Amino acid sequence: MDMVKAHFEVLDERFARVNGDEWMRRLHTGCRWTEGPAYFPAGRYLVFSDIPNDRVLRWDETTGAVGVFREPAGFHNGHTVDRLGRLVSCEQGGRRVTRTEHDGTTTVLAETYQGKRFNSPNDVVESSDGAIWFTDPSYGIESDYEGHQAESEIGACHVYRVDPDGSVRIVADDFSRPNGLAFSLDESLLYIADTRQSPSHIRVFSVDGSVLSGGEVFATSDAGGFDGVRVDAAGRVWAAAHDGLHCFAPDGTRIGKLRVPEVCSNLTFGGPRWNDLFITASSSVYTLRVNFSGPRF
Repeated sequence: MDMVKAHFEVLDERFARVNGDEWMRRLHTGCRWTEGPAYFPAGRYLVFSDIPNDRVLRWDETTGAVGVFREPAGFHNGHTVDRLGRLVSCEQGGRRVTRTEHDGTTTVLAETYQGKRFNSPNDVVESSDGAIWFTDPSYGIESDYEGHQAESEIGACHVYRVDPDGSVRIVADDFSRPNGLAFSLDESLLYIADTRQSPSHIRVFSVDGSVLSGGEVFATSDAGGFDGVRVDAAGRVWAAAHDGLHCFAPDGTRIGKLRVPEVCSNLTFGGPRWNDLFITASSSVYTLRVNFSGPRF
């Protein structure tokens, strides 16, 4: 297991006390492009995607072992764990959103909108009412590297909501390449990254049930495209970028960074006290115990 010096870069006094262990641990390396970390507290393990290799891997917290969770995997990208402890997955290859049940069977939550197949679902979150929200850029159909090359049937890249009854609706339709997304702690706001803008940015929407409004730019990247987004228990917004994780105060000010030696794709929280930060970055997965935590359901 490799150790990498943890470097928290303070850009605002509000970040001055945000820190953690002196060293990050590299849990695994040798992948082609890691994504979609999701932590299961009941089993004390992390799953993550190795998209171009079409597999999902599993790191066991109790043993440190990494093994195959699912292969082939439909070119899984983003994941979340729902409030019943089930894995919800974005399948770029299958062009659908699925849920893995406790018995290992797969339930398809959404695969078409008005009879047309999605492009390649990318990242996903669940709201407290049981609805599933996901982004649908075109990365999985642009080539055979992370999916299957194909023409877009919908013709655009949208953000969708799957209601608990299974109905699917577009909630945002003015994105270039919507990517990572995360709710604020009270679910009154939804943050969504748009990767292909120049500069890449995160937009923030007001949430009223199943309806989004607003959508102004919340923050812009100064280091490549934003990817995954998470909110910590203090309401700060964390976004994966090319030089590490960027941290934003709720007012949109970039207050600090956690530097990572590879291009970051996503992050999540886990561990016994939800203060272990897991980061997927290029060929590797890193973890760092920090003095802040992720929100709990």
